[in-house]
Amino acid sequence: MRYIFSFIFLGCTMSLTAQKPTQWDLRTCVEYAIKHNISVQQADIQARLAKLQADQAKDSRLPNLTGSSGLGMRLGRSIDPVTNAFTTTQFLFNNFGLNGGVQVYNNNRLSNSAAASNYSWLASIADLQTASNDISVNVATFYLQVLSNIEQSEIAKIQIAQTTEQLAATKKRVEVGLLPEINLLELETQLANDSSNYITAISNVDQSKLSLKALLNLDASDAFDVYVQPVEQIKLQAFADLQPDYVFSVAEQNLPNIKAANLRVKAAEKNQLVAKAGFYPTLSFGYSLSSNFSNAFKYISGIEPAGFSNISPTSPFVTVGTAKYFVQSPLYNTVTANRDFSNIWNGWGRQLDNNFGQNFGFQLSIPIFNGNQSKAAYQQSKLNYQSASLQQENAQRKLKQDIYAAYTNAVVAYNKLNANQKAVTTAEKAYSFATKRYELGLLGTVELLNNQNNFLRAKVNYKAAQFEYVFRIKLLEFYKGEALSL
Repeated sequence: MRYIFSFIFLGCTMSLTAQKPTQWDLRTCVEYAIKHNISVQQADIQARLAKLQADQAKDSRLPNLTGSSGLGMRLGRSIDPVTNAFTTTQFLFNNFGLNGGVQVYNNNRLSNSAAASNYSWLASIADLQTASNDISVNVATFYLQVLSNIEQSEIAKIQIAQTTEQLAATKKRVEVGLLPEINLLELETQLANDSSNYITAISNVDQSKLSLKALLNLDASDAFDVYVQPVEQIKLQAFADLQPDYVFSVAEQNLPNIKAANLRVKAAEKNQLVAKAGFYPTLSFGYSLSSNFSNAFKYISGIEPAGFSNISPTSPFVTVGTAKYFVQSPLYNTVTANRDFSNIWNGWGRQLDNNFGQNFGFQLSIPIFNGNQSKAAYQQSKLNYQSASLQQENAQRKLKQDIYAAYTNAVVAYNKLNANQKAVTTAEKAYSFATKRYELGLLGTVELLNNQNNFLRAKVNYKAAQFEYVFRIKLLEFYKGEALSL
């Protein structure tokens, strides 16, 4: 029974985990985009590749060890690998080897190469963070555009309600003869235009949602709705806390693209030392173990007599009294036999043991001339260092320029917001006066509709100015290191 409950709990947990939010706020959109956007995923893959290269460069300083083995059959005339003698018989051979070595000195080439690869890996991680930041800013832009379009659609809906109300009141007056019928037709035309504007506004909302879903790497058919937060409730920092010099001093220390540029300068500096090491000697220590086997190898199993040697004047002799007795030396032949391969150790293993050998030593390699390749590589590394330094300087200059431009745009957005707010107040008063005069019969329908449309445009412009101002301030907050949220 407990297993059933475990499976039910696991299923519920997985369903809740896989379920997407019904309403997306800005923070949720940003976090989801960072995990699922393709550009961020590609940057993550590049960072992983850089990590592998850094590990490989680090491990290159370790000793190397290689094992080898061979098994085969030789036919015809060949050299026996055990006896090193020519043979014309068919035989089976087997060899084993173990080779290794370690670099002792090369002016820290391997250490500097590992350090350069490590800096490149850290720069790739910073690039991943930069890609996340870029996608975060894009998500904030599209998200605020959705909210702005929703606000404009609400204004268009209110406009329809106002026109409908005026149409109903005008219809009653036309029916009793207080107003001409043309006023009714003009309001009906205005209602049709308002309806068309509302349809356009709703379409803009849908299109902006589709763009945001594409940025989040969501399927276009997925249900998607954003959390609508009134723009007046969005918390913003004051201009006094977002002065460009202060924001730049903070961003210069925290933004990942600046960190990446600094790390690439360090990597280029280490690569310059790596290339310089090509002018220095290389000292290595090597070692090897080896053994081999041949089934044609024979061992001496004994000796057998082969008669006596002939007596010659130079043969040894002994003297007894005055007589000399020559010593006859018996001759012996060696008796050879093949190993008994039914016993693995006596046959194969003992021969490998007898043929076991090892060697070790140092090897010094001194570069004398290689077609100026080392010189060209060193010159190229110096140019790469200069290029990385220029890119670092350019990144800092561009960051400062972007921050000052963002601050200037925020000031402009603030001034536009105030101007549009005054325009809304003025248009609202004008529309209120026009409505009262229209109700008294002192103003025609066309003049009323002009005031109404002016009021509508003022509200739309004011909402757009509000969201633009929010985006400009949020961008400065982002440069300052604040998370993107409303």
